Amino acid sequence: MTENYQNKKVSPVRAGLFCKCPRCGEGALFQGFLTFRKSCPVCALDYETFDSGDGPALFIILLIGLIVIALALMVEVKFQPPVWVHMLLWVPCIMGGALGLMRPGKALMVTLQYHFNAQEGKLDQ
Repeated sequence: MTENYQNKKVSPVRAGLFCKCPRCGEGALFQGFLTFRKSCPVCALDYETFDSGDGPALFIILLIGLIVIALALMVEVKFQPPVWVHMLLWVPCIMGGALGLMRPGKALMVTLQYHFNAQEGKLDQ
């Protein structure tokens, strides 16, 4: 922890997608599946000041919904399968996609908050 992490250039997108600390790019951001650590184990950045809120969930739901609806319409027009085939195809895709993208989505939101020094109730003037 003796290194100076203030001058280190860490890409917020790279740190977010790999779920790493936004300051040092090395420490793990999550303790559990979607539970943030209290602080970075490498540079001791306090993670409790960050809040990803519901933003990532909204974007992920809209993205997956767009993709799945487009694919479901193509399958329906081309093959006209029964409803149970649609359920068998698309429910796992929706659940897997949402769960698979939620962790990097939350991490990306936090790393962008750090990168742009976002604070609650702060307006630039």
